[in-house]
Amino acid sequence: MRLRHVVFAVAVALTFANPVAEAQKPETGKWISLFNGKDLEGWTPKITGYALGENYGDTFRVEDGVIKVGYDKYPTFGGKFGHLFYKTPYSNYKLRIEYRFVGDQCKGGPGWAIRNSGVMIHCQDPKTMAKDQDFPVSIEVQFLGGPEIGKRSTGNLCTPGTNVVMDGKLITTHCINSTSDTLRGDQWVTIEVEAHGNGKIAHFVNGKKVIEYEKTQLDPNDSNGKKLLQDGHEKMISGGYLSLQAESHPIEFRKVEIMPLEE
Repeated sequence: MRLRHVVFAVAVALTFANPVAEAQKPETGKWISLFNGKDLEGWTPKITGYALGENYGDTFRVEDGVIKVGYDKYPTFGGKFGHLFYKTPYSNYKLRIEYRFVGDQCKGGPGWAIRNSGVMIHCQDPKTMAKDQDFPVSIEVQFLGGPEIGKRSTGNLCTPGTNVVMDGKLITTHCINSTSDTLRGDQWVTIEVEAHGNGKIAHFVNGKKVIEYEKTQLDPNDSNGKKLLQDGHEKMISGGYLSLQAESHPIEFRKVEIMPLEE
């Protein structure tokens, strides 16, 4: 093999070996809009029971300059949990999203999913998801709308197929509430995430830090996490894909921005 061919082969191998680092180098330290305000360019849906890229019921669409999750074409929810994946994986970054819940929950949606959505960070590659898999192995930054009466925090942490460490202890509880205020109605909410690979990760709600954790890792006791481990993935998770969630309640996203950070 000629020298230039060897160099090219090595470069390709390195790119596939560390796609997260390669993807974020060009724009480190600058805010990048991941949503162009016109269409879903760069985004791919994955809905439970359907192949990657199949947007059942026009679940994810762009209208009036926002990404909308809608269920007007669903006869009933039927467990069709959806995730809209961005094309590029990231590891060290700041993420900023503006969202609001609207309307009524889809018929047949579970009670816990009323005004419930989120952004999944450090996601597994969507190409590795099973067709009937409900949620990607990931870290969920959970979005919850407040009830008319009572408390309900947002910016919470949930861990499908994963575990984290908080205050030096391994956390295996699926969801941990944040310290955020209860945010009611259809108001726009700003969520920010600051992630440093598998180091510290913090969630912010309207500028206030509400939860922090570290050492994101695959859960060997979860079937999907276990499968990734068996397929050769490292236990510790240092980055991955981003996805916006669809859990049966209509929601709108008008801003999705990321700032890659130095490692």
